Amino acid sequence: MKQYNVGIIGATGMVGQRFAILLENHPWFNVKVLAASPRSAGQTYEQAAGSRWKMTVPMPEKMKDMILLDATADIEKIAEQVDFCFCAVDMKKDEIKALEEKYAKAECPIVSNNSAHRFTPDVPMVVPEINPEHIEIIKAQRERLGTKRGFIAVKSNCSIQSYVPALHPLKKFGITKVLACTYQAISGAGKNFETWPEMIDNLIPYIGGEEEKSEQEPLKVWGEIKGNEIVKAESPQITTQCLRVPVSDGHTAAVFVSFENKPSKEEILQLWKDFSGVPQELELPSAPKQFIHYFEENDRPQAKLDRNLENGMAVSTGRLREDTQYDYKFVCLSHNTLRGAAGGGVLLAELLAAKGYFD
Repeated sequence: MKQYNVGIIGATGMVGQRFAILLENHPWFNVKVLAASPRSAGQTYEQAAGSRWKMTVPMPEKMKDMILLDATADIEKIAEQVDFCFCAVDMKKDEIKALEEKYAKAECPIVSNNSAHRFTPDVPMVVPEINPEHIEIIKAQRERLGTKRGFIAVKSNCSIQSYVPALHPLKKFGITKVLACTYQAISGAGKNFETWPEMIDNLIPYIGGEEEKSEQEPLKVWGEIKGNEIVKAESPQITTQCLRVPVSDGHTAAVFVSFENKPSKEEILQLWKDFSGVPQELELPSAPKQFIHYFEENDRPQAKLDRNLENGMAVSTGRLREDTQYDYKFVCLSHNTLRGAAGGGVLLAELLAAKGYFD
């Protein structure tokens, strides 16, 4: 695979920092540009993010002295130096939409961690093992934007990364309804216990906008391209409750599901074991070898023990059993800033690179 020069837009935030860590020794992607808000522009990465560095590993040495550019004022300058950019900015939704389109129109493809464009009809929202074919909508998006290279592709919300992968191979049995309660780590809010001590010994039963995302985003992921847009699936019916819990990393979901044709427990376990997708076929660098892991133990998966499975890119499941009101219930876990955020973004970029979208 050829080498690509990349930028990280929003490099000082928690997801931006995670991108930096993941790209430090990436075999395909070379970090050429770091950009952030105007107040950080002109400083070195170490100066701007050093005191706010939230990762458990040190800042990459080769990035410490890189001078941050202005994410909004230096678009043309950034676009000239890179093949594409990762975007993880902290701005208002309409500002993010406008910013990402400016990059795309400057012929700089954007792989976004942000939610702003997830429901733009011609922007693919991709979980690479589930709906890689949605990247084909990029042709229509380029026609709308008037670009040759530029486009926007997004990854889905971190909360659905835990349970949608487990549901996906079961769709052949006709999923009719889903109830998912998610228990979400504080890193999903860009915080750790030092910056959010109020979360110690606490649980907050509300995360703004999260339940709407968790109920609607799976339907776009399971949708199909029709003409110049991705049309959402009409089923299954999904209802969620999303809670913030005192866990550093790892989103857990308690899932209840019913089917038109109820499978056996053995069928479900075999489908989870056998499930793989295009990232595994292409042997993409960030792809887990085994996408879904099932734990037989009653007390697994646990965030502390299992979130880093396969470099945090696998999904863990457990406690599969029949239910009195739904057909089955089970528990899922994924690492929210790896599979659910920066890692999922890197895997999406690898898919796009392997399919020639950055060339």
